[in-house]
Order: sequence, then C-alpha cells, then structure tokens
Amino acid sequence: MRDLEGLSFEGKVAFITGGASGIGLGMAHAFAGAGMKVMLGDIEKPALERAAAELRTANAAVETVQCDVSDMASMRAAATATLEAFGKVHVLCNNAGVSSGGLTEELDDGDWAWVIGVNFLGVLNGCRAFIPHIKRHGEGGHIVNTSSMAGLLGGMAGWGPYNSTKFAVVGMTEVLRQEGRTGGYGASVLCPGGVNTNIYEAPRNRPQRFGPQVSKVAMEDIRSDLKKGLDPKVVGRLVLEAIRDNRLYIFTDPRLRKLVEQRHQHLLEDFEWAAASHALNDAGAPGSNSERRDRDR
Repeated sequence: MRDLEGLSFEGKVAFITGGASGIGLGMAHAFAGAGMKVMLGDIEKPALERAAAELRTANAAVETVQCDVSDMASMRAAATATLEAFGKVHVLCNNAGVSSGGLTEELDDGDWAWVIGVNFLGVLNGCRAFIPHIKRHGEGGHIVNTSSMAGLLGGMAGWGPYNSTKFAVVGMTEVLRQEGRTGGYGASVLCPGGVNTNIYEAPRNRPQRFGPQVSKVAMEDIRSDLKKGLDPKVVGRLVLEAIRDNRLYIFTDPRLRKLVEQRHQHLLEDFEWAAASHALNDAGAPGSNSERRDRDR
C-alpha cells in the first residue's frame, strides 16, 4: 500500500469540505487542473452550485453534496454520494472551518460546541467516513486537514475555541501520518497565515442546534486583514504540490518561521527551568540537573 507521492493525479478523486469558497474552492481548482475528479462538500447549497458552475466552465469533472461536517451521519452520506458519483476517493480534504471570538468564560456552550463541532469533530468525522474507502482500493491516498498558524503559535487572547481546535487538528494529523504508513495514505496539515477567505461570514450558516452566537468579538473585525491575504487559488496549488511531495506541514507564509522558532525557544527554556527546579532535583528525577551530575560521575 502507498501514498500518492510521485504518482499521477489524472483520474484520481478528491473530496473537499468547505469546498464552495475560499481555500476549499482554491484546492478544487488546483485538483481539477491536475486532471482530478472533485466532489465539493459544503453546508450552503447555493454556494455549492455557484462553485460547481465556476469549475465546469473549465470542463472540470465536479459534483456537489450538501453536508454538515459536525454531523457524522451527514459525512457518511457524503462519502456514499462521492462513491456513487466517482466510484472511489483518493484525496480527502477536511477544510471546513469556523470561528467564534470572545473571552473563554464569556462564550457559552453553543459557541464552544459549534467551533469544536466544525473545526475538530468535522476533521474526525471526515476521517472516519472516508479513510476506510481510501484504504480499500489500495491505490494510494492522501488526507489534508486544514489547521492554521494559530494551531502552532496560539496565544491569541479572545480566540480560545479557534486556537484550541486548530492545535487539535495538528495533533490529529501527526497521528494520521503514522497510521497512514501502514494504511496506504499520506497526511498533511495545512497551516495557513493570512488568506483571502470569507470565514468571517461563517456564523450565517451556524446550525440552530448550537443556538445564537453570543461572541463579544465580531468576525467582521478581521475582514480587512483577510482581504489583504493570499489568493486561495495559490494555496490550492501549494496543497497539490505538498501532496505530490508527501509533506507533513504545509505553510503559506514562510515569514512566520521566526514566530515558530520563538515558540520552540520558549519550550526549550522551560525544559531547562524544569531541569533546575527544586522539586525534580530534590527527588533526583530523570533529566534533572542533580540526576545528570550523578550519572556523569
């Protein structure tokens, strides 16, 4: 069994959540341009129809399915629809994402449940629904989970649900990377910086079961910054290239490397603090300075 590294994409099948706009639609354009068949999944049916029509102007083989990634039954139905349309699936892109801002103690159960349901459980549901089908045909496959630089850096006050779920997606993808070694698929986590998407409009599609949003921070606040971001079609081409090369992490803004280095420097500093701590040294704990000295004698 194998992943898709170095293989032709012609005729392969991709399923993309959040595929009606933004990064998802950018991926669809890139995949279709490489000769793939594309199933677009999204919660908003009119947007799906517009996206499909856009892709078909370039003679893309594209179908659509309305789905709610936070609902496992909906994702299983989307997998069935994909197989009915194209017979197989090779690339799974768990891309749908939302956000709700506000202080941790101010956000209500619905705010937390909605963001967790889409950003984290949506990735889990997609994997559970589609991975068995990828493994079954044995032709190779790849999973791309959309996280964020917020999933590596964190620390943004007022964005607890978003940051927490994006960290979780990074962790899940690292697990999938290992599981895929025997499962016959690769896995990548997309950690974009600023991209020109409409995530700030996500609350319009919030399912009623999560209740009204009580966020104290309006997503409109980030609209102007996102409008200056990278073209989603560029991100789509980057994702295709990363699948070809079987990369684990996909970064859209190499300038942010410095922030990641700073984060890891803080981690190393606190490891050194732990090694020098009274609690660990008094106990002679493994890795403490006192244990190192005793070992080196």
